[in-house]
Amino acid sequence: MSADRMSARFAACKAQGRAALVTFVTAGDPTAADTGAILDALVAGGADVIELGMPFTDPMADGPAIELANLRSLGSGTKTKDIFAIAAAFRARHPDVPVVLMGYANPMLVRGPDWFADQCKASGVDGVICVDVPPEEDAEIGPALRAAGVHLIRLATPTTDAARLPAVLDGASGFLYYVSVAGVTGKQQAAQAAVEQAVARLKAATDLPVSVGFGVRTPEQAAAIGRVADGVVVGSAIVDIIGSHGDAAAPFVQEFVAALRGALTAKSRETAA
Repeated sequence: MSADRMSARFAACKAQGRAALVTFVTAGDPTAADTGAILDALVAGGADVIELGMPFTDPMADGPAIELANLRSLGSGTKTKDIFAIAAAFRARHPDVPVVLMGYANPMLVRGPDWFADQCKASGVDGVICVDVPPEEDAEIGPALRAAGVHLIRLATPTTDAARLPAVLDGASGFLYYVSVAGVTGKQQAAQAAVEQAVARLKAATDLPVSVGFGVRTPEQAAAIGRVADGVVVGSAIVDIIGSHGDAAAPFVQEFVAALRGALTAKSRETAA
């Protein structure tokens, strides 16, 4: 079952004394045919979990880099069925690497939550992050995903206070995604002290692994966050590489991901020493 892949991967990283490297790319960027090679490059570089963005015309939580990736993908004709085909082909090549679909409610729910959840299960998708369905509207998608054995991964932010956190955690599984800045994905970087305080607060409230993202762009930033979090999410910096290199991006993506993973691994060795 998908639940095992995700928990097994975070447990394996913990056993190695390091944070999991969670990487994001947009499905179909630059085209659906190119995405498989880019996903393989993420794995070859050492990514532990892959978030596959579902392109959408109005990605309100995303900054310019991912917005452009959405437009490139949609412009090349990517459809929801292509995203599931990409996921299924990836699953056949990489049986153990967890895949999370990240996106917005409209593409996920247009054919109904049961259809979407069944497609996730059939294509080997382990989890779903639906940016614009808040916990209070869990009935829209949560029950269908849980019935299919697919994790519903929730987002916590700097404004998620103690009163609201229980609602965020109720029905959440896989990992908790801490959005470290108020705003969109991309360039802003949260202060390390603020991240450390937030992670400590979240870990006191849940046994789920806590992964931190939004604004992590360098191996040094990843290593610093990896000292306190269970996972580090890097998206826009990878998407920028794809934007620059197009269908020739795979080796550049692999090199960058390897640098991120190397920084996390080196940090675990330092801690052990």
